[in-house]
Amino acid sequence: MNQLITLVKRNLKKTINLKQLYSNRILIKQNVQLLNSLQISSHHCSAQKLNYFPEKAFINGKWTDSVSANKFEIYDPAKNLLLGSVPDCNSSDLNQAVQSANEAFKIWSNFTAEQRGKVLRKLYDLHVEYKQQLAEIITHENGKPLRESLVEIDSSAKAYEWFSEEAKRAYGDVIPSPAPNKRFIVLKQPVGICGFITPWNFPAYMIARKTAAALAAGCTVVIKPAEDTPYSALALCQLAEMAELPPGCINVVTASRKNTAEVGKAICHNPLIKKVSFTGSTAVGKILMENCAHQVKKVQMELGGNAPFIVFNSADISKAITGLMASKFRNSGQTCVCANRIFVQEGIYDDFIVALAEEMKNQLKIGHGFESGVTQGPLINKNAINKVEKLVSDSVAKGGQIVLGGNKCDILGGNFYEPTLIRDVTTDMEISKEEIFGPVAAIMKFKDEEDAIRLANDVSVGLAGYFYSSDLSQIWRVAEKLEVGMVGVNEGIISTIEAPFGGIKESGFGSEGSKYGINEYLNNKFVCMGI
Repeated sequence: MNQLITLVKRNLKKTINLKQLYSNRILIKQNVQLLNSLQISSHHCSAQKLNYFPEKAFINGKWTDSVSANKFEIYDPAKNLLLGSVPDCNSSDLNQAVQSANEAFKIWSNFTAEQRGKVLRKLYDLHVEYKQQLAEIITHENGKPLRESLVEIDSSAKAYEWFSEEAKRAYGDVIPSPAPNKRFIVLKQPVGICGFITPWNFPAYMIARKTAAALAAGCTVVIKPAEDTPYSALALCQLAEMAELPPGCINVVTASRKNTAEVGKAICHNPLIKKVSFTGSTAVGKILMENCAHQVKKVQMELGGNAPFIVFNSADISKAITGLMASKFRNSGQTCVCANRIFVQEGIYDDFIVALAEEMKNQLKIGHGFESGVTQGPLINKNAINKVEKLVSDSVAKGGQIVLGGNKCDILGGNFYEPTLIRDVTTDMEISKEEIFGPVAAIMKFKDEEDAIRLANDVSVGLAGYFYSSDLSQIWRVAEKLEVGMVGVNEGIISTIEAPFGGIKESGFGSEGSKYGINEYLNNKFVCMGI
């Protein structure tokens, strides 16, 4: 390692004399980045190197090819470079994984809560130990800035820590009996095997939040990760081996976009799977619910959001802009709780837009997630780019004014889109109706509180909502009237493992995280005992 660092330093000196052939600034930047990455890696040499891009699925504690032996390729969305290939599994592979989870459930469910908690604690410790490597995997496959990937791994680690402790708190109940010769108790028992279908925007944390709760309750899991980002799920399998989790407790079945529908249907139809948890679009969630209905299967849905972000005249504009920047542009606008429909009261509308534009210019930097100072990585794929372009074009055609951005960044290659600010948005524009899932801030003017509430609630979904106000009475009124599952009051970042995460309306049902999260994986069994 020291020899390699010395070699890079020598190369750094050499590049200074190559002005006639290369741009000094670019070469020096590349060498410094390489040197920094090598020095970071040297700090973690106590941990064995993870396989960043394994080419196998993980079933019954073994790394395996698909039954068909077919594979599909995974690309870095920032440069469209090939990262590797993984098995293109189908329903046969899924059913093998379920059989494995079923056998493991007979063992894992009989572990005491304390024993399960200790294994989960190991997974927490391993996330801390391998934080840098796990974050780098996310940035490779998802494209988000490394700084954000490190935060995601912190959140994932906390999920395992939280539920390692909650495992021992899955309390039952003793109910006073109306009859002197009867005793009533309620037992909490694991629901059984769980099938997870997870998204690409938080490829580690979305799995962690589900898996930690399920394992704490005594369930085993079969995970179908997003086809764009399978490597974070496979990295978890490597940690599970180190933590000595019994084989079959965690299974990962990778599948291409072509086979995803078949695998998803198999998860819903396999009678051994007792619960399905899905994070993704409302449209897909409805299909999964229909497929689960045949067996009256327990489902948990965290579906699309179209979050309102309201700024009242009484708001502190500076704080509102800080909150909006954090909420809107995290992960390049690709989160289900992003500020999507931004409503600003007419008394501060123009001043707010001027201040927001200035902040966007100063704070946002587009580039590859491994580059220093980058805040905006790529969108996940070309389909995402096409969707954002379509929404922006529709807005402009219907009278929206572009203040900043508005274009794809072809110069960078990959799937980059400029951070964009659009003013004078109206309700007839598609951007006011659809989740943008991109770095576009669309601003709409409103008159009064009643108008803001009407606009905010005029959608079929209700995941998160945000508003800024200094009027205490207004704060209570608006917080209670917003039709969402989570509200940020004078705050743009609300997700944390200690609090319940979930929506209402067509944003789904059920809570992830918090003390309520483990209950999603437990059945209540009433026991009436005659004495």
